[in-house]
Amino acid sequence: MAQFAAKDLNAKTAVLYLDSSSDYSKSLGKIFKEKFEADGGQVVMEEAFLAKDQDFKAALTKIQTANADVIFVPAYYEEVGKIVKQARELGITAAILGTDGWDDSKVIDIAGKDALNNTFFCTHYFEGDAEVQGFIESYKKEYNNDPNVFAALGYDAGKMLINAIERGGEDSKKIRDSIETIKDLPVGTGKITMDAATHNPIKGIVVIETKDGMRSLRTKIAPEG
Repeated sequence: MAQFAAKDLNAKTAVLYLDSSSDYSKSLGKIFKEKFEADGGQVVMEEAFLAKDQDFKAALTKIQTANADVIFVPAYYEEVGKIVKQARELGITAAILGTDGWDDSKVIDIAGKDALNNTFFCTHYFEGDAEVQGFIESYKKEYNNDPNVFAALGYDAGKMLINAIERGGEDSKKIRDSIETIKDLPVGTGKITMDAATHNPIKGIVVIETKDGMRSLRTKIAPEG
């Protein structure tokens, strides 16, 4: 999202608004700042909230004075919906950016369609992509509703485990070693390769734009290198 802000939105300044009770939020804020400033941008303000907070207007009023190009809110949809709604009520029109914690249709119910205009978040797949239709159709058939991002990641993890067992057998060490060597494995959200050194998945992401309550694919970002 730092790359997207700097290169796609031509943002020069950013505010971080983080959930201080969440390692997920704080770590993403740290990396965003490093990457955004490496791309020539400047983080001009950092503010924090706590999960389950309801009123964000005091901090948002302060954030408004920064007049930044973008506001980065790496948090989960319950707080995100309220933050976006209250930001727009205060007259904040800057682009608001997020991560896969936004990836739930309930954020639209909470924030409202108009408030989510000029917002963008990155996640693991776009429901309109041809390569993810098999997963989506299977999920709908089994559960009679649309999958969210957590269902998709659970499906990916299951596919990785099955692949590891098929290649290495059921011994726990062999499963571990096989997972470490996964390369270009087709899963529900695309393809995954595991980094043997760090054990991080190497995979592309998508950036989703919300406009008038409808989500569309803004861009895809491939892994570096």
